[in-house]
Amino acid sequence: MVLDGTMAAGWAGTMSLDPALEREFAERVSDSSTLAFRVALSVLRRREDAEDVAQDAFLRAHRSFAAIRDRDRFRAWLVRTAFRLALDRIRGEKRRARREDAVAMAPGSHADSAEAHAVRRELRAHVAEAVAALPESLRLVTVLVAIEEQDLASVARLLELPEGTVKSRLHRARKELAERLRWLANDTATH
Repeated sequence: MVLDGTMAAGWAGTMSLDPALEREFAERVSDSSTLAFRVALSVLRRREDAEDVAQDAFLRAHRSFAAIRDRDRFRAWLVRTAFRLALDRIRGEKRRARREDAVAMAPGSHADSAEAHAVRRELRAHVAEAVAALPESLRLVTVLVAIEEQDLASVARLLELPEGTVKSRLHRARKELAERLRWLANDTATH
């Protein structure tokens, strides 16, 4: 998803920036929009949801643009915003899914036909929950490298970190995920 000029102009009505800031905003969003969308897509796995999250991130960016002190870091700020919004959407979906599962498993429901679906959904939820529980610095590196398949050098440039720091965070994230999900692997093996 790439932001076009008409979309940027559409945000002008939400909060008017002076023309110079508006042009700078449009340039920076145009430069960063694809990555923000791809990060949201890597978290959400559904194009429509990722587009909604990216649009929300762009709107927040527009509202906050004049107050951002270091606009050279705008790309990283936008990506982090899209990432957080995507995680928020997943959390909301998990809450809704738990409510729906509770209704589906109520007495008199078709529990036998829904059991396999519920197990798969629960497994995906545990993995997503484990990733979401990582500290933000580890979570963002994990999404960008392991899920979005960005190379370490690109992630280091985007986050303005040394490549060694990115490697270290990725290693720590994988170690934490392995610990958090070890019980799941053991539980699955016994069934």
